[in-house]
Amino acid sequence: MDKKNIQLELTVSEANVILAGLGEQPYIKVAGLIEKIQQQGASQLKSYQSNNLVAHNETSEILSEDG
Repeated sequence: MDKKNIQLELTVSEANVILAGLGEQPYIKVAGLIEKIQQQGASQLKSYQSNNLVAHNETSEILSEDG
């Protein structure tokens, strides 16, 4: 199998469509791929949520200083 990595940018909905399609395949063929997609997606969403929380808190602090 090719060891070169590629990077895709998908919406959560698009990733879920791919996972649903993989779920229709024999488990033994796709289990590792499903796990990899889920792990990477969860990590990115966690990072995204953390960044948004920090940005929201910084904005709130700026607004409260002005008020």
